[in-house]
Parts: sequence; C-alpha cells; structure tokens
Amino acid sequence: MAADKYTTIAANGQGDFRDRGSKFLAYAYPIASQQDIKEKLQALKKEHPKAVHHCYAWRLGMDGTQYRTNDDGEPAGSAGKPILGQIDSMGLTNVLIVVVRYFGGTLLGVPGLINAYKTSAAMALEGLPRTEKWVERQYELSFDYPAMGEVLYLLRQCEATIYKQDLQLFCIVNAGIPVAHAAAYLQKLTDIRGMSIKEV
Repeated sequence: MAADKYTTIAANGQGDFRDRGSKFLAYAYPIASQQDIKEKLQALKKEHPKAVHHCYAWRLGMDGTQYRTNDDGEPAGSAGKPILGQIDSMGLTNVLIVVVRYFGGTLLGVPGLINAYKTSAAMALEGLPRTEKWVERQYELSFDYPAMGEVLYLLRQCEATIYKQDLQLFCIVNAGIPVAHAAAYLQKLTDIRGMSIKEV
C-alpha cells in the first residue's frame, strides 16, 4: 500500500458462524468517523436486543492509528482483539466490525471464543470489494461566488472529496485534498482572487 493511499472496504458485509449452539453474527461496515461507529452500534443493538454480547473492533484514520476493541463482557482479549486482527491482516482502515452473539447454553472457553470471533469477522470481510482512497487533509475554502466554477474544477482535477458546500453569494466548501497533490493545488487555489483557505 502506497503511503499516499489507504485501503478500505467498498460495501457492507455479513458473516454467520455457529459453535455449540452459540450464534455469532458479524457485520462489517466502511466508516468515515466516530459518529458513524456510534450510529451503526446503536442500530445493531436495536436490531438484536436479545443478544448477550455486541463485541466490536474498528480502525479509523488514514494512517490507521485510531482504533478500539471492545469485548462487551466476554473474557478480556477473547473478542475485540481477534476481530481487529482480521481488519489488520487485510491491511484495512476506516472499517468497523461488530459481532453479535446469541449464547447457546454451552461455554466455549477462551480459545473457542477467540476462534469464533476471528472466524465470524473473517467471514464478514470475505469477498467484499476493496477500494483504494487517497490520504487526504481537510481544508475549508472560502471564496466569492464568481470563482465557484474555477474552484470546483480544480477540486475535481485533484480528486478531492467534497464533504460540505454552502454556495451562496459567499461560498464555503469543506474539501479533503489528497496529500499527494496538496502542495500544487493549494497554490493554484490560493491564486484565486478573494480565496481564503484554512486547514480543518
């Protein structure tokens, strides 16, 4: 993986693993923020109110340095870490995997749990399309309406992601500009009359 790009999943995935009556339902999601994570967890807890555990792991950020694992009441290290291990073994970031467990009456022991969470997480990721995205920095661009065409043209050219735009008489655009192209395109954008740029 080139340092100026990162790999994530391009779609949601599901896995279903069973062991001695226990059901492990795994859900994989592409995510962009901690808010995404909260919403996905809340939705799954509503969908599976009778499940005994909602264990999860996520890795976020273009350098992959933000991550979290949660065993949700399972023995320490038996759920979240094996789930994160699957995300990492595929070199992915901006991914959340939640494994919902319905207890089947038989204790699986720590090795059994590690295997169940690892396997169900791997099943959720299996065969999912991957996508490479540019490592970006976010900027807020403020400019006068007449410059809009030129600004949007430059952002398209450098494959920026537009996160928010307010195009009135005075325009504000929040854009993620690929680090690989940032220096050249920030210079071109700065040259536009009345342009103000700040990093978000």
